[in-house]
Amino acid sequence: MYQFSGKLKTFSIALILLGALGIAFSFYTAPKSIEDAKEIMAQQTSHDGGHAISHEEVKKDIHATEVKGDSLSHGEMENHAEEVHQEATKEAHAATEVHGENHDDEHAEHVYHQLKNKPWSALYVSLFFFLGISLLVLAFYASQRVAQSAWSVVLFRVMEAITANLVPTSIIMLLVILAASVLHINHMFPWMAEGVFDPSSPNYDPIIDGKSWWMNTPGWTIRSIVYLAIWNGYRWFIRRNSIKEDTANDGLKTYKLNYNVSVGFIFLFMITESMMSWDWIMGLDPHWFSTLFGWYVLSGLLVSALTVIAFVTIYLRSKGALPGVNDSHIHDLAKFMFGFSIFWTYLWFSQFMLIWYADIPEETTYFVMRFNEYKLPFLAMVVMNFAFPILLLLNSDYKSIPWFIVIGGVVILGGHYIDVFIMVMPATVGAQWSFGIAEISSLLFFLGIFIYTVFSAFAKANPIPKGNPFLKESEYFHYYNIEHRGEGSGDHH
Repeated sequence: MYQFSGKLKTFSIALILLGALGIAFSFYTAPKSIEDAKEIMAQQTSHDGGHAISHEEVKKDIHATEVKGDSLSHGEMENHAEEVHQEATKEAHAATEVHGENHDDEHAEHVYHQLKNKPWSALYVSLFFFLGISLLVLAFYASQRVAQSAWSVVLFRVMEAITANLVPTSIIMLLVILAASVLHINHMFPWMAEGVFDPSSPNYDPIIDGKSWWMNTPGWTIRSIVYLAIWNGYRWFIRRNSIKEDTANDGLKTYKLNYNVSVGFIFLFMITESMMSWDWIMGLDPHWFSTLFGWYVLSGLLVSALTVIAFVTIYLRSKGALPGVNDSHIHDLAKFMFGFSIFWTYLWFSQFMLIWYADIPEETTYFVMRFNEYKLPFLAMVVMNFAFPILLLLNSDYKSIPWFIVIGGVVILGGHYIDVFIMVMPATVGAQWSFGIAEISSLLFFLGIFIYTVFSAFAKANPIPKGNPFLKESEYFHYYNIEHRGEGSGDHH
């Protein structure tokens, strides 16, 4: 039996406490009023020069005059530059007088809500990332049971332990859901704002109102609770019955029950995962939609889940806790990481290319915002999630080298965290984004919870699922995968 070491337990608790302090600090330092937001805006304006007419803009006007063929002397060009500057300044003053203080107040209120959303959004990104990974590990585990895959049986306890993280993350997600829909203490979901569905209100939004049959607070809250209940219900059942398999003497009755329930869960998972991605992520941009979005979210979380399975397996194997795991199991995990990285890229390109080619304004706004305001993380995410896994894991021999997989996995996890970051932040904080205390603290907090729950769960059960009928085949998996590679199919028992 594996023993959850005191050092690792202390480390995980330290991460949780440090992360919690950072999250509390980020909420404490968020602006408390519109006046605070105005002060922050004033500081930003003093740093970037505001919207004043720059010398470079004047030079562009001069260059444009030269291109048109105007033969101006040096003195005339200076006079022209001065005229351009004066005219632009007059226009700016006139615009300011027209909009007046009302416009400034509206803008300040908008920025205030974005800055108030920032700690919530940082927490939400990490929460969704870790919850999604735990969920997709559960779904992959269920798929292995349904497919009756022999190779992965020795990894069942690892996957079951990782799914333990679904419990605390689901509880925190439920609190965030209630905070948004019942208590209204955050403004991440714009369709929940007051008056959005009221035609007599100045906040009325006819596009969102047209989706009110789906996008309404009671329905959204109930659906969210149902998702979490289904996922955690299956996780509780399969964990209990998987351990029960070890001592069951019922002629595979327990095994068959686990198989049948897993079939039902896969069906429910495919439905609830798509609906969850619409409610929890696409709902942040209520004017935009994509028919590929559910698959896109699934592919990113699945790659991350497979990477985490590989990480935990490599660690536990190094501690001698997984005697049945060999290089072939690590190799196949790396193949899944590689394959689903390609699948994610296919879906990303399909969604991006179709929207770019059609050039429909209500669709392109999603990518325009992300490319203009989030260009560096947007481009880095594509490279990290596609180019890097291709270069590192394409060679078959490298897939069995643990440290190679760890390097590639760190980049993959970082890339898909950024992917979730880019899905959430533009809709909730807009141009007010940054990567600082709030984001780092949230990552540390959920990482600490992950380590504590996963390794605690792994220590509570036999690491070898002795009652599974495919156990022996899984333990001798290397004979089929390495020693007989290239031979025809047949019985090698």
